[in-house]
Amino acid sequence: MIKAAIIGSTGYSGEELTGLLYKHPNVEIDFLCSHSYVGEPFSNLYGNLKKFVDEKCISDEEAFKRIKNLDILFTALPSGKALEFGKVAIENGVKFIDIGSDFRLKSKELYKEWYNLDHKYTNLLETAIYGLPELNRSKIKEAKLIANPGCYPTASTLALAPLVKNNIIDTKSIIIDAKSGVSGAGRKASVANLFVECNDSIKAYGVATHRHTPEIEQNLSELSSKEVILTFTPHLIPMSRGILSVCYGNLINEMDAEELMNLYRDFYKDEYFVRIIDELPETRWVKGSNFCDISVRVDKRTNRVIVISAIDNLMKGAAGQAVQNMNLMFGLKENTAIEMTPIFP
Repeated sequence: MIKAAIIGSTGYSGEELTGLLYKHPNVEIDFLCSHSYVGEPFSNLYGNLKKFVDEKCISDEEAFKRIKNLDILFTALPSGKALEFGKVAIENGVKFIDIGSDFRLKSKELYKEWYNLDHKYTNLLETAIYGLPELNRSKIKEAKLIANPGCYPTASTLALAPLVKNNIIDTKSIIIDAKSGVSGAGRKASVANLFVECNDSIKAYGVATHRHTPEIEQNLSELSSKEVILTFTPHLIPMSRGILSVCYGNLINEMDAEELMNLYRDFYKDEYFVRIIDELPETRWVKGSNFCDISVRVDKRTNRVIVISAIDNLMKGAAGQAVQNMNLMFGLKENTAIEMTPIFP
């Protein structure tokens, strides 16, 4: 059995991961750590897990002492908070997956610019593998430290990868318009996330400043072998979970939608969790699953391609993808414990 633990277990991503690891046939949860709920039974916080996960949350201090006994450590923490845990895990030969943002950007200068934080462990930053299995599977299998991708970057990168990799679009023309459910903002108390503030409304936020922008640009730059600068605008919509990413780019040559759909089908032909569909993707058809649905349209008037992707931000955008990465790291079947069908209605 793989001995695992989660730091930051009581946030939405941490809770989702806890449920997945509890059901995983090859995993034993050694401990759950929470800064805010030390000594509290986990199921008191999340009643859906009563009689499944009733153990008490431990403190950060206790967690540091027990890391050395693990096979893998997960962190689901705010920016800057996973660094010390990652350092201790790697020093003790424990595999480490950070669901947060602390190891996603390869440049410490870029990390400082977008997160206004100094990265203390650049040696770890240099060795971290970006955990998007559809693009980095072979590296993930050999990795000790995984930077689990952000939710918006997962949906957007998977949507644009075939176009950028095959030089189909002008990379200077990329615009991403994405929308997320409120769980993407985390479980912290915030007036902006209250029901009355969110319900019956939609709003853009982080316009031209959202921290996932450099992450998406980094991914697409690697695929295209040249610098990609794009426009990314996220929106908050009144639903619990899900991301819909609508991506635009100018075609270099004229192509029709069927040609591009065939390109996508070929690019992702071996990917279990990417579904290339004829219909326009909807978040309701991926809710509660690790799937990413993608479809392509072409606006012939403007010679512009429009790619739409849908994921569950807590699954393929966070906890589900973390388990997918763990399965690869330990040589397990990739879809173990995350092969569930989407929840509907």
